Amino acid sequence: MTRLGLAVATALLLAGTASAQTPANVAAAVASPQRPASDTARDATRKPDVMLDFARVKPGDRVADLIPGHGYFTRLFAVAVKPGGSVVAIVPPEAAKRDAEGAAMIAAIAADPAYGNVSVVDGVGNHALGKVDVFWTAQNYHDLHNSLSVDQVIEVNESIYKLVKPGGYYVIVDHAAQAGSGLSAANALHRIDPEKVKAEVEAAGFLLDGESGALANAADPHTANVFDASIRGKTDQFMLRFRKPK
Repeated sequence: MTRLGLAVATALLLAGTASAQTPANVAAAVASPQRPASDTARDATRKPDVMLDFARVKPGDRVADLIPGHGYFTRLFAVAVKPGGSVVAIVPPEAAKRDAEGAAMIAAIAADPAYGNVSVVDGVGNHALGKVDVFWTAQNYHDLHNSLSVDQVIEVNESIYKLVKPGGYYVIVDHAAQAGSGLSAANALHRIDPEKVKAEVEAAGFLLDGESGALANAADPHTANVFDASIRGKTDQFMLRFRKPK
């Protein structure tokens, strides 16, 4: 049995014992032996099985991963979309400059034969991106407002709308700011009010399709910077799934 075949078999067993609701492709991605220990060590707080299931990622899908950091979700998507699917990591020049190590890791993933279905582009306007079934970004949406004007963020969402196939999804995960705070915490605290995100994305034409509290933390006072030691890794996070009408 191949390593991937063993991973799938193991994942199916885990799916039966841990959560009968976890799709087999998601379970296989989480259980993949290709994942580094630095990724699996974060699973308890990131809950990748719940997150990928929420994103409706299926075999054969083309997934865009905007500003993928060090590739935690990129690796998961690469396995979850097999067979026949692909992943495009979007690493804008500004993000590569800010996190050179992360950009190098994404390039290494794309060059690794084990992830032969991963490619890299430099922005949502790159024609190589093509149409996608799922457009994903985690803990990055607030930063769009730190580097772009409000009008430019509107343009980004409109561009993403054009990229997503009819019936496809735009999924956003981010750190929650205090209700009613709008964009005021985006720079100072690296947080954003989920209602602001909903308003902006729906204005581009998407329909709110689902919300999840799987990463919520009611004990987070929403007043500390997400990098503050008192809350880092334990922030109240929201998950929003938007759908492009057919």
